Amino acid sequence: MRLKFLLRPGWIGLILLVVLFATLCFTLLAPWQFGRDDETQARNAAITHSFTADPQPLAEVLPGGAAPGPDTEWTKITATGSYLPEGETLAWLRSVQGEPAIEVLTPFRTTTGETLLVDRGFLRPVGTDAPDYDPAPAGQVTITARVRMDERDQEHRPVFDRQGHRWTYSVDSHVVGAGTGIALRPGYFALVEDQPGTLGALPLPQLSSGPYFSYALQWISFGVMALAAIGYLIYAELRPPEDAATGGARKPRKMSVAEAVAEDERREREQAGSGE
Repeated sequence: MRLKFLLRPGWIGLILLVVLFATLCFTLLAPWQFGRDDETQARNAAITHSFTADPQPLAEVLPGGAAPGPDTEWTKITATGSYLPEGETLAWLRSVQGEPAIEVLTPFRTTTGETLLVDRGFLRPVGTDAPDYDPAPAGQVTITARVRMDERDQEHRPVFDRQGHRWTYSVDSHVVGAGTGIALRPGYFALVEDQPGTLGALPLPQLSSGPYFSYALQWISFGVMALAAIGYLIYAELRPPEDAATGGARKPRKMSVAEAVAEDERREREQAGSGE
């Protein structure tokens, strides 16, 4: 049986390894990259829509205190209420347009009784310190802001005090709420330009499709190439040897250039000798 060699342990292990790798490429790695590409396209669409869409009341976008999600992030909302400067917190170690920045986070109590974490914008630090900046306006105001999902600090660091300010490592309503003692609804809300309390309005991120779609195609290609490689190895093992294909006769070995020159000289000497 010509395929009997496939029952050898080495061949079994190799085939299982290739099949496992191809399966991972087709069912896990490529779909994962396709999913990331879908998320990026949805994010780009939401940001693009945010440029021109009219702001909506917060209760319509996030009813019942719902947390922001990918389908609501970047949506512009309006809310009416007043700032709570006693809960103001600065976001530490930020970067805006490639340069160091500090973001100013101020709780905002709405007329409906819920409290939002409002990102009033960014400042350029003086060394590692916060510069002087305008306080949030007093009294009732109406603001327009973009919905943002809470960030997550992998180290779970709490709010800390430094040089007369309260600081946080992440813009996270849960962390800021725990550090200030103010109950905040999930997510935060970044002010757009020319709003009451706006400092340096945060720019929207640049739109980019990213490499995820091409990565997905690469994983599919890797899976196909792995299967093709094992198929070729099996074919090479099944292919009959050259001497069997030629009826048992060995093919003459080709001479090198040096051997050919030496053979010509030998023949010339033999002819010269026979001529004498």
